[in-house]
Amino acid sequence: MPRILASLLLATHSLLAAVEPRSVTITRDTWGVPHISARSDAGAAYGLMYAQAEDNFWQLETDYIRALGRAAEIEGPRALSGDILYYAWQVESRAKAAYAAANPKLRELCDAFAAGINRYLATHPEVRPRLLAHWEPWWILADEMRGPAGPGITPAERARAFPELAALAPASDPGEFDPDEGSNMWAAAPSRTSTGHAMLLINPHVGFFGSGQRYEAHLRSAEGLDVSGFAILGTPYIRSGHNRYVGWSHTNNYAATADVFLDDPAQATQWTADLHVKTGEGMETRRMTFRKTAHGPVLGLRGDRALAVRAVAAGGGVMEQRWAMARARNLREFRLAMARTALTGSNTIYADRDGNIWYLHGNAIPRRDRAGEWQGLHKLSELPQVLNPKSGWLQNCNSTVFLTTAPADNPKPAGYPAYMTPEPDTERSRRSRAILEGTHRFTFAEWTSAGLDTKVGLAASKIPEILKLPHPAALNDLLAELERWDQIASVDSIATTLFVKIGNSPDPIAGLEKVKATLEAGWGTWRVPWGEINRLQRVHTSGTEEPFSDARPSVPVPGVPSFAGSVFTFGAREVSGQKRMYGTVGDTYVAVVEFGRHPVGRSLLVNGQSADPSSPHYVDQAPLYSAAKFKDAWFTSAEISRHRERVYRP
Repeated sequence: MPRILASLLLATHSLLAAVEPRSVTITRDTWGVPHISARSDAGAAYGLMYAQAEDNFWQLETDYIRALGRAAEIEGPRALSGDILYYAWQVESRAKAAYAAANPKLRELCDAFAAGINRYLATHPEVRPRLLAHWEPWWILADEMRGPAGPGITPAERARAFPELAALAPASDPGEFDPDEGSNMWAAAPSRTSTGHAMLLINPHVGFFGSGQRYEAHLRSAEGLDVSGFAILGTPYIRSGHNRYVGWSHTNNYAATADVFLDDPAQATQWTADLHVKTGEGMETRRMTFRKTAHGPVLGLRGDRALAVRAVAAGGGVMEQRWAMARARNLREFRLAMARTALTGSNTIYADRDGNIWYLHGNAIPRRDRAGEWQGLHKLSELPQVLNPKSGWLQNCNSTVFLTTAPADNPKPAGYPAYMTPEPDTERSRRSRAILEGTHRFTFAEWTSAGLDTKVGLAASKIPEILKLPHPAALNDLLAELERWDQIASVDSIATTLFVKIGNSPDPIAGLEKVKATLEAGWGTWRVPWGEINRLQRVHTSGTEEPFSDARPSVPVPGVPSFAGSVFTFGAREVSGQKRMYGTVGDTYVAVVEFGRHPVGRSLLVNGQSADPSSPHYVDQAPLYSAAKFKDAWFTSAEISRHRERVYRP
C-alpha cells in the first residue's frame, strides 16, 4: 500500500472511535439519494460526508479551500479578498479553540465529518485532491466562522486597509446579490387540509453551481435519529427537512447581524500572516498585516477612522442547534432547539404531526442600545413569530414578517426594532398569499402542485398597465398575445417570453420593441415559446469551467425569474454566442411533506444527485424539473427497501 494511503487510513482510523464504521450502511434509492443508517449520530454524519464525497468531491474540496483561506493558492490573486477575510477573522485559532472546548457529542460529530471524507480519499486513490489531501475535524467549525466583509464598506475603503487589493478585481463582490436567490416556505394547519394533517413546503432558491449546493439525504441512527431533507454540500447535518414528528424550512432574512464601527486606528492591535498566492511564476508568499479593535477586525479605512466589523460569532453552536432541531419530537423540543439562537440570517417555518404550525423571524439577532453597541442577543421570545394562526396558514418568501399570514394574525411593526424587520413585501410572497388565503382545504395532491406553481403574479397588475400605453401598430400582435395570456408560465407560452423579456423596464413599450427586434434577429420571429429560450443544462459543478452551449442537451423549464412573482423561480442568464438562456439559480431543492401517522414526502433536486457526468443520476431529475413534477421521497424502511438501487458500507 502506498505510504500516503497508509497514513491517511491510519489518521482516519484515529477519528473513528465513536463512529463504528462497520455499523454504517448507505442505501442508494433509484434516484441515487443516500439513506444512511448507523449505530450513532456520528456514524450517520460519517456516512453523509462519505456519500457527498462520492457524488461531488471536486466541489467539496473547492468550498473548503475557500473556507480555509487558501483559494489564492489555486485561483491566483483574484481570490485574495476572500482569503483575507479568513485571516482577518482569525478563523483557524477560533475554530481550533472551539473544537478543543467542544462537548464530547460535538467533537464526535466533527471527527465523523473529517473521517468520512478521509475514508473516501483513502479508498479512492484515483481521486487526486488539489490541496486538501487530509481533512481535519475543526474544519467544519471553521466553515461557520468566517465573518462578513462588512456592510457598506466600499472596495476603495477595503483597499486602503489592504493595499494588496488595490489593483485587483475580486473573484466576486462579497456584497453581490443575485435577485433570483431567495426561498419560499409555507405551512398549512389541519384546518386547511382535506386530511386533517399539517403540511409543509420547503423551497430554497440558490445557485445550481459553485458553493452552497443542496444535497438530498436521509439519516438514521440507533440513537433515535431519523431525518430526511437536504444538507448544504460540505455540512454533516440536514439543514431543512423532517423527521417522523416535525418538519421545518428556512428563508433568508435581512435582519442586521453585523455592524461596522468607526474606531480609532491607534486603539487597534495588529498581527501578520503569510498568504500563499499562485502566480504565473509559481507560488508567492505575501506577508500581510491585520488589525482589530474591541469591536472586531478592521476591514476598511475611512478618512482617519478604522472600519471595524462586529458579527455574530458562530462557534460550535450552529452544528449543535442543527442536530437538536433534527432530533426534536414536538413543538416544545423544537422551540428549545431554536432558543439556542445560533443561526444567522434565517427565518423558520415549522409544522408537526400534532397539527402545530409556527413561524419564527430570524434567530441570532444582536440587541443594540441607542448608541448602536451590542448588548448580547435577543431571546427567542423577543423575536417576531406566529403560532397556530386562525387563518390556518403561514408563508414567507424573503419577505416582511408583517404579512406572514392573514392580517389579524400578523405581528405588529410597533413591537420590534427596525433592524430586526427590514424586509419588504415580495412578488413571490404576494403570489403565495393568493394561493393560501381563503377557506379551501388542500388535498396533498393540490399542495404538491402548488409547490411548483407557475402563475406569474406580477402579470395581473403589469399587463393592464402596458395595454393602456400608447404604442406603434407594429406591436399590436405582441400586445394581443399578452392580453390573451392566462398568465401561467409554460414551456409553450409565447406571452411568457415577451413578459419576462420586458422585465422591469421603466418604459415597457420601448422594452417590447427591443424584445421584438432581438427575437426576430436571433430566431427569425418574435413568436418564440418560453421553453425554447429558457433552459436547464448541467455543466461542470463549478459553473465556470465548462460553458453553456446550444449544441449540447438541455431541457425547457416553465419557471420564471423572481421578480415575476411565480412560486417556481428559475433565473437564467444569456450566454455570449448562444441563442438560449441557461439556468444558474432558482428552485434548487423543493419538497412537500404531509404529517400523518407516517410522514409522506415528495421532493425534487435540480438536475440530479451526482455531479459525475457518467452517473445515471447526473441529470435524471431534469425531465421532472422540466415538467414541474415531483418524485417520491421515500422515508420508511419498507419504501426504501422496495426502491433500493444498491447497498454498501463506506
